[in-house]
Amino acid sequence: MKYLEIAGRKVGHDFPPLVIAEIGINHEGSVDKAVRMIDDAAAQGCECVKFQCHIIDDEMSVEAQQAIPGNASVSIWEIMKRCTLTEEEERYLKSYTESKGIIYLSTPFSRAAADRLQSFDVPVFKIGSGECNNYPLLRHIATFGKPVIISTGMNDLASISKAVQIFEKQSIPYGLLHCTSVYPTPYHLVRLNALTEMQQAFPGVPVGLSDHSLGIYTCLGAVALGACILEKHYTSDRSWPGPDIAVSMTPSELGELIRGSKAIFEASGGSKVILPQENPTINFAYASVTAIRPIQTGEKLTYDNIWVKRPAGGIPADEFEQLLGKTAVRDIISGVQLKREDFE
Repeated sequence: MKYLEIAGRKVGHDFPPLVIAEIGINHEGSVDKAVRMIDDAAAQGCECVKFQCHIIDDEMSVEAQQAIPGNASVSIWEIMKRCTLTEEEERYLKSYTESKGIIYLSTPFSRAAADRLQSFDVPVFKIGSGECNNYPLLRHIATFGKPVIISTGMNDLASISKAVQIFEKQSIPYGLLHCTSVYPTPYHLVRLNALTEMQQAFPGVPVGLSDHSLGIYTCLGAVALGACILEKHYTSDRSWPGPDIAVSMTPSELGELIRGSKAIFEASGGSKVILPQENPTINFAYASVTAIRPIQTGEKLTYDNIWVKRPAGGIPADEFEQLLGKTAVRDIISGVQLKREDFE
């Protein structure tokens, strides 16, 4: 697998990173807020936004009414009840997103949600970290034959391997996102080295980062380590309510991430060789062997009468030691570069 293709956008090591602005549930059930976030993302040149598809009764048991996330003060049931969009609203947001030339993604949290997104003909299924080891749901999603991007927070290589085997068995292309499911994630728990570990464990698979740390620093660092996809929660206004707002980037940060990731991608690669483009600088920056006082015919070349000075064009500085002890065959003026015919 050299790359993953999402709505015509190729994602892989040979292409600039795909930045996914995760709107998620930051709209708090408001289509108007969702539209504003789409508009603001479009203004920053964002290629892809992601929502979450929640169908409460198919997603959660009654026990969810007592399950309170670490980054919230009410139950996950209450949060999702408040933030759920109708099928018509989600379909509208997909259409609106695509009218802006942006790729629409959404994470299904249940079988019914996956079926809904399939009816929307989404180009790819985004699997959340909590569903990485939800193998029954993954097998259901695999029946659609669509590419998938899998977040891997709260999972190790063993459980990730079981997930990818489900999609490999159906020859379904996939990408993997390293993730730490702590909100916000302290920098020392981000563990960017996991990107390298995952690239080694799943050769050729596009690997990226789904980030919950503050700011965009870790995402930019991930690009230098080969991340092909960058996903981060996003909001138009950090004063809005919502459990994910605190770890969400703003439109200006989104723009910086898009521009910065492209710059780092372009700067990556290559090897330590002398570039042809460096020649104009070489011409004045390199040093040449130069007489530092008048040298008479028959005089030996020593540290006392020769040294190295800019620019290039004469005998290179790396040959200086080889000239020591040689005899001048003609008078040499102080301050000029030596020529090979000046000595024996």
